Amino acid sequence: MRSNSSSSRRGFLQTTLIASAAVALRPALSSAREISRAAESSAAEVKPFDLEEITISELQEGMKSGKFTARSLVEKYTARIEDIDKRTVNAIIEMNPDAVSIAEDLDRERKTKGPRGPLHGIPVLIKDNIATVDRMMTTAGSLALVGSKPPKDSMVAQKLRAAGAVILGKTNLSEWANIRSSHSTSGWSGRGGLTKNPYALDRNPCGSSSGTGAGISANLAAIGIGTETDGSIVCPSSSNGLAGIKPTVGLVSRAGIIPISHSQDTAGPMCRTVRDAATLLGVLTGADPEDQATTASAGKAQTNYEQYCDPNGLKGARIGVARKYFGFSDAVDALMEHSIDVMKKQGAIIVDPADIPTLGKFDDSEMTVFMFELKADLNAYLARLGPSAPVKTLKDIIEFNERNREKEMPYFGQDLFVKSEAKGPLTEKEYLDAVAKNRQLARTEGIDAVMDKNKLDALVAPTGGPAWITDLITGDHFGGGSSNAAAVAGYPNINVTAGNIFGLPVGISFFGRAWSEPTLIKIAYAFEQATKARQAPKFLASIDLAS
Repeated sequence: MRSNSSSSRRGFLQTTLIASAAVALRPALSSAREISRAAESSAAEVKPFDLEEITISELQEGMKSGKFTARSLVEKYTARIEDIDKRTVNAIIEMNPDAVSIAEDLDRERKTKGPRGPLHGIPVLIKDNIATVDRMMTTAGSLALVGSKPPKDSMVAQKLRAAGAVILGKTNLSEWANIRSSHSTSGWSGRGGLTKNPYALDRNPCGSSSGTGAGISANLAAIGIGTETDGSIVCPSSSNGLAGIKPTVGLVSRAGIIPISHSQDTAGPMCRTVRDAATLLGVLTGADPEDQATTASAGKAQTNYEQYCDPNGLKGARIGVARKYFGFSDAVDALMEHSIDVMKKQGAIIVDPADIPTLGKFDDSEMTVFMFELKADLNAYLARLGPSAPVKTLKDIIEFNERNREKEMPYFGQDLFVKSEAKGPLTEKEYLDAVAKNRQLARTEGIDAVMDKNKLDALVAPTGGPAWITDLITGDHFGGGSSNAAAVAGYPNINVTAGNIFGLPVGISFFGRAWSEPTLIKIAYAFEQATKARQAPKFLASIDLAS
């Protein structure tokens, strides 16, 4: 759950770009063709899969006709995971041993009462920081929480179960949602190891929702859920060719989710299509007395976002180009210009530029809020675990990591944890000033100001660049990204695949005002339908830079 703040860990969690360098090197790649072809020939052998790229509606039609059952879907996806996951992407940290029996119950219910709704019998993967009370653990990828038992399901898990979804398993993530170290490698956790990108296994899936991004792209389940504080839904969605929705903070309850920052945390859908993501979002919404932020969603939350999937949704839409997020890559800029042309041809009114005037002015204050809230929120979460928690406080976690350095810190440390532990309570002036600054600059004088001035329906920017080569020695290599304004404001952001650079997916972000999910879904869906840019991954060992 990271941002692109220049002051925080080379730009907090955004995707990088190596493509522009590759373009510049093209004349010198004559001998690289043989190397690249050898890499492609060593791609992981993946058998044809009859559920590949299948959608929620197609699965429901299959269950309605008798072609599928919930049990057969669980069995098919489980077989897929057993066949390819550990030798390719390593997206799954734990499987649900009760998934088959849950599916059988749902099949019986379908026969006697009919389906509960669009998710009845649909297998879903959720991130391993989302609490479930079952035979799976909830650890945020850390060995420090192995054996702990949450007192109840997270509200996200409750909503999924009530809708008839089958929680198939938990996905790996950047440990502690990537807030432990300023030199971390996304997709790595002490408990789960390293998750890889399904498009090229030597490249990074981005984080912190790495396992959900890689797993859903690799067709290990129908749909998935990630969490974001800044970039952790949209970045892995971009790097893995998914449609990812980072909702307005408060639209989806965070109760039972291992936290970083109550100012910015949220869960959201990560799916292969915008329609599936919209369908999943509608299941997750609603006020929750255990999450005060959700009270603001009253009268704004909806249960059917699929209705906004309009192929003509770009017609007449006023979209502002946030140009200050461009320029980190010639290749990405070219793809974005093509995307803007597509939007124009679909009838959108493009306002260019439409820059956020305060961009760059809330980077330090964002990190300040994180450092204060991480300690307070994580300690509160651990206290609710009760006696089963092996660790009771952030201080305990820091000490655990030191005692287990070989397993927990073989590649990077915990400097951000240490900084957070040094902070005082949330009553301190430093914290209160930072929160106020973030809201003023990211909301009132930021996104709201530019949208009011230009009468915009949405802002658009590159989500990031193609996936970088994973580097456990020196950590992530970021180029640029655009998640921070919407993240700090607590406003919605949707990533859709814009195209591919050297076979690696690159996403485009549509973001805007609080509670504007219907408008953003309408725009994102129309763009998706006009471009059809997603390509299924090939599990290559490496990318052919000479193609």
